[in-house]
Amino acid sequence: MTTQLRGDAANVSVSVAVPPALAFEIFTEEIDQWWRRGSKFRVAGKHRGIIRLEPEVGGRLFESFTTDAGTRVVETGRVLVWQPPTRLVFEWRAANFAPSERTEVEVEFTPSGDGTCVRVQHRGWSELRPDHPARHGQPVDAFLRGTGLWWGELMTSLREHAAARAAAR
Repeated sequence: MTTQLRGDAANVSVSVAVPPALAFEIFTEEIDQWWRRGSKFRVAGKHRGIIRLEPEVGGRLFESFTTDAGTRVVETGRVLVWQPPTRLVFEWRAANFAPSERTEVEVEFTPSGDGTCVRVQHRGWSELRPDHPARHGQPVDAFLRGTGLWWGELMTSLREHAAARAAAR
């Protein structure tokens, strides 16, 4: 896995042992199975939630979970580009973003040997004010490094899930 920082973006790439079409399918249709659980990765925190990505431009990326007060749905973003099996771009909004604040995540799937290179670029952080709570008081480089590591953990889960799918085939 590779992590790079560029300007206002964190870039992570990982090789998965499945062809691009299956990697795209796993990323989008099985997102709840490979996306890590816990408060570091999910809004639901201690509650059991489901993450879903609706497969179309304008589709939502959201998490649904049940609390004592009932079912809650938190929309993280909307699909901006849907080009199976090569490319996906979606908005990313953290829970503490104002309605007008957003970043973008671009995911590319390219053939690589017997598998696929999945590249994730999370960009647009320069659009947020320097003291934004999402930055946790960190300077830009440290914040982007942490964001890259966060995506790296998710891409490790994606790689492991894809390997299990490949082994089951």
